[in-house]
Order: sequence, then C-alpha cells, then structure tokens
Amino acid sequence: MAKNIMVVDDSASLRQVVAIALKGAGYDVTEACDGKDALSKLNGQKVHLVISDVNMPNMDGITFVKELKKNPSYKFTPVIMLTTESQEGKKKEGQAAGARAWVVKPFKPEQMLSAVAKLIMP
Repeated sequence: MAKNIMVVDDSASLRQVVAIALKGAGYDVTEACDGKDALSKLNGQKVHLVISDVNMPNMDGITFVKELKKNPSYKFTPVIMLTTESQEGKKKEGQAAGARAWVVKPFKPEQMLSAVAKLIMP
C-alpha cells in the first residue's frame, strides 16, 4: 500500500511540483491550500507525512503544525516544513511546533525525497 503524504502550500504550482516528485517516487498525495484546508481534509484518514509551507493565508504552517500535533491521530506524524524562510528563529519555532525537517525553497526534488524517505514510517 502506498504511503499517503499531505502537501500544504498556497502555491498551486509548488504543490504540483512536489506532488509530481512524490507520485513519481510511488507515494499517494493529498493537497491542501492552507492550514485550515489541510485540517479539514485530515478527518481521520491515515497520513504518513506532512509537507507544509510556513507563510500561507488563513492559517500559517506553524499554527497548522501545532493544531495537527494536538490531534492524537497525528501526534507522531512527521512534518517537513518547505519554505523560503531560512532564519534560525523561524526554524526553532517550527521545531518547537513539531516539525522534524526544514527544506528551503527553491529545493531539489531529490533533496526533498531524501528527507521524506528518512522520516516516513515503514
């Protein structure tokens, strides 16, 4: 059974690039346009990993990760932040919220896939 990865980003083109790379590597992908959309799409379905942007309308990535981690079903779901933010402060905020990895845009698909492979539950 393919692992399901949720990609949360307000940029449709970026979601598409990430989804193509993930599907090419054999993963199933669920897309969401911001934190609120992502939380509404989770509704108990199994998600093996989340890749989220930081800066988004309605609910930013760090708030989304905090909300995600409050839900017992997703408490241990690994999260990769995929963002243009590279300041230490933001990274620490992301880690404190529960993010396990930080990939800075622009990224190479193989760099992201390598982070995914390391974090995804067997």
